Amino acid sequence: MLLSLHVKNLALIEEEEVNFTDGLNILTGETGAGKSIIIGSINMALGARADRSVIRTGAEYALIELTFSVDHERQLDKLRELDITPDEENIILIKRKILPTRSICSICGETVPLKQLREVGELLIDIYGQRENQRLLQKDAQRRTVDSYGEAATAPLLAQTAAAYKTWKKLSDEWEQDDMDESARLREMDLLTYEADEIEAAALREGEEEELAKEQRILGSFRKISEAAGNACRMTSEGGAADMIGRACRELSSASGVDDQLDALVDQLSEIDSLLSDFNRSLTDYVEGLSFDPGRLQEIEDRLDVIRRCEDKYGATVPDIMQALEKRLERIEFLRAYETRRKQLSAQIDKSRQTLEKACTELSEARKKAAAEFAAGMKEALLDLNFLRVEFAIEVEPDRAHPGPEGWDHVSMHISMNPGEPLRPLEQIASGGELSRIMLALKTVFAGKDDIYSFIFDEIDTGISGQTAWKVSGKMGRLARDHQILCITHLPQIAAMQDSHYLIEKEAGDDRTATHIYRLSPQDSDRELARLLGAGEITPAALENAREMKQNAAQEKGAAGITS
Repeated sequence: MLLSLHVKNLALIEEEEVNFTDGLNILTGETGAGKSIIIGSINMALGARADRSVIRTGAEYALIELTFSVDHERQLDKLRELDITPDEENIILIKRKILPTRSICSICGETVPLKQLREVGELLIDIYGQRENQRLLQKDAQRRTVDSYGEAATAPLLAQTAAAYKTWKKLSDEWEQDDMDESARLREMDLLTYEADEIEAAALREGEEEELAKEQRILGSFRKISEAAGNACRMTSEGGAADMIGRACRELSSASGVDDQLDALVDQLSEIDSLLSDFNRSLTDYVEGLSFDPGRLQEIEDRLDVIRRCEDKYGATVPDIMQALEKRLERIEFLRAYETRRKQLSAQIDKSRQTLEKACTELSEARKKAAAEFAAGMKEALLDLNFLRVEFAIEVEPDRAHPGPEGWDHVSMHISMNPGEPLRPLEQIASGGELSRIMLALKTVFAGKDDIYSFIFDEIDTGISGQTAWKVSGKMGRLARDHQILCITHLPQIAAMQDSHYLIEKEAGDDRTATHIYRLSPQDSDRELARLLGAGEITPAALENAREMKQNAAQEKGAAGITS
């Protein structure tokens, strides 16, 4: 139930707060007073499009707050699924702050994305206007309406059908993707076999390229290394640095034992002489071990060409190349077993198609049953709304060649509103006023089946008057027995059925215009009702007429067991 609406700095509204009641809440006012702003603010609070143009001139932001009370256990369960937790009294506070460049949405004090705000709004309240009426003319909407009416039977069958369709579609897509003729299959096998053989013949191992590259560098620089090592050997062996250091050691040793500092220097030089001797032996061994084999260099270069060609074609590293080999071997195996696989896949597709057709058939039967019950309820409800000779039927026609995730049925609503006229599709004959009554009949038939308690009807009175208006009024009064209804109307017959009456009016000041909304007292409600009756001047007779109309509405409520 919508408990209250608080609006600040929105269009012509400076700041307004209104509390709503259970039952039928009627909103009236002069044309242009701002009734659409009130409904629009509720829509925006629940996620409708909003931009900087809705912010009141001179204000930095617009703010809309809605307070709901939720008592329905299934509603609470669905809200928990959306991670929304009402307070301990099951109160939900929704806020939307609209800034020039963005908007901030919150539910129960926690910021939420716009998508989640819309999902929560759809659970809490239904808003019906001309746009929603037009949606009823769409075939998909008519099918969804029937599915919603028979939800207990159709919901599990819809899930079953969607799962069966997904399986069948996946297998069918696989069949299309792998479809190839024999020559294309053989060509691909030849190419893959050649590539797999090339990788296997390469016999690659990790680290081999680095080892060969190092050996290649050494062999490629053999002359430079050989000359440098030979020269160094001559310079540091006997006849070179070794002789000079040996003589220096002998000279210093001749004076050792006299000065400790000199003795330390003798030890250092002796160590240098020993290190140089070791170096000379190692360098000599290195020079004697040097050899150049042109054949080995060519062998290394050929092997590196093989490795690098594989890297260019199949992957940057040995593990990458091995993975490429594995994929090719798997694909070769797949192609070798192609015909067998195709036969298996064809059998799977046939089986999944049978499962899908069975699910579609069961769903179609459930829809036909729901459609028949729904059509009977709609006919009864339409008769109550002054469709005197109405016939209403719903056709459920299977299109077996084109199943989908929601089955294969084309669902269409048909109506005849005059004796002798055949049933024709709803969209071909329904006017705006008739659509409004049809939508009201639909909500009456759904009463008790859905989880939504609160409804808003905008322009429900389009194209109706007189006795039909009284019929609509009575139907809304009966619907309000079990639901909260907010209804914007211009008709006194509907306004007279109110449980609470609100006036929306526009006031012009010296330099600003503002829209206000007030809950009317019984006396003020009489005056507003007299205005709706067309009284240019609110005379005692006009007021008496208004009170008489309210008494008639009260009597109809009483006759239907409706309490104010």
